[in-house]
Amino acid sequence: MKSTILVADDEKLLLRSLREALSGNDYLIVTAENGRDALNAFNRHHPDLVLLDVRLPDIDGMELFRKILHHDPHCPGIIMTAYGGIKGAVEAIKLGAYDYIAKPFDIEELKFIIKRCLESKRVAAEMNHIRAAQKNRFGFEKIITGNSSMMNLIGLSRRVAEAQSTVLITGESGTGKELFASAIHYNGVRQNQPFVAINCTALSEGLLESELFGHEKGAFTGAIKKKKGLFEMADKGTIFLDEIGEIGSKTQVKLLRFLEARNFQRVGGTDSIEVDVRIIAATNKDLLKEVKSGRFREDLFYRLSVISIDVPPLRLRKDDIPLLINHFIEEYNGVFKKNVRGCSNEAVTILCAYEWPGNIRELRNIIERAVLLCDGRLITPVDIPFNDRKNKETQLSSAMENLETMSLNRLISLYVKDVLTRYGENKAQAASAMGITRQRLRRIIQSPEVD
Repeated sequence: MKSTILVADDEKLLLRSLREALSGNDYLIVTAENGRDALNAFNRHHPDLVLLDVRLPDIDGMELFRKILHHDPHCPGIIMTAYGGIKGAVEAIKLGAYDYIAKPFDIEELKFIIKRCLESKRVAAEMNHIRAAQKNRFGFEKIITGNSSMMNLIGLSRRVAEAQSTVLITGESGTGKELFASAIHYNGVRQNQPFVAINCTALSEGLLESELFGHEKGAFTGAIKKKKGLFEMADKGTIFLDEIGEIGSKTQVKLLRFLEARNFQRVGGTDSIEVDVRIIAATNKDLLKEVKSGRFREDLFYRLSVISIDVPPLRLRKDDIPLLINHFIEEYNGVFKKNVRGCSNEAVTILCAYEWPGNIRELRNIIERAVLLCDGRLITPVDIPFNDRKNKETQLSSAMENLETMSLNRLISLYVKDVLTRYGENKAQAASAMGITRQRLRRIIQSPEVD
């Protein structure tokens, strides 16, 4: 589809030359010899770009551009001017024009500027579309609840979104802490800026420090070039530090220094780097207990918890379970091209009676599995793996009654299998619940005792 360009200039020869030069470049050219005709043509054709002379017979080119921007604030403009009008063209740039070109100009240079301008407009439109989609995806209305305590949290979060304060979100794994963090960002003043998230458990302390703050070339073995950290990438936006309770003492010190001074140094660097970043942190740990035990700095805790949001576990808001069930059924009907209408009363009773140690994440996994395996129009108890879990719990209980005949490795394997089942086979959550590393969990799973 051709891009429409409006050209306004009182020189008829120039208008004819530009029409001939640009029409063969997939552009539809509309011309006007004065400001009044240009404004009428703009309202009639809604051009993708305006090419305006600074001086027109009836109106100043900048005043015309102001009127155009009043109708379409996103319309890009290129200003044509004689050398003596460069000052006016610079003022037009400040007003919002994309570029200016001095007469007499080279037509190839103008073509290049036009191409670059339209490409910039296309990229900006795509970015606006992505941002709108992100805001829609992570809006507060995406938090499915009818629970009064949750509604109060959403109300608090909406107010927090408009502020710049640091936020600490607490709650068990799987309760939706990142959803709250995303909603706060995409409904706040930084919504058009980056939202950068990192799970602090995913990296060792040395790698985490480098990932967050960047490093200079030669800072350590393997640092073959300078690298910007996530704080720099999140400049003007938000950085979400998930599982903040897992960071080591060295990273805690550096994070505290940033919160106090709003600058930092890359690993191996000496220059102070200033960025404008809002921090939202989350943890499934009781940070006050971590402070008392000496594992987390008290001053950092108070710096992070300017605003605290504690997301309740699913077992304390079971009135939300039917709403979430229907939401996930609708979601996975679309994914699997199914037409499951809902859950039987018996299935809903079973789901509501369960304690949900894995919270909403576990419920989502259960409904995904149920929708995929469901052969009818309703999810029934047969589609819910709780019976299998009860059998495994019975097996574990029986094993505990026969300790003298059961090897230690066998008991460990039964325990690990039970915890994995309760956490929907999520190894990271299961390892955290058992207080072991994922590497140790992997070794236990690979043990020949596990069948």
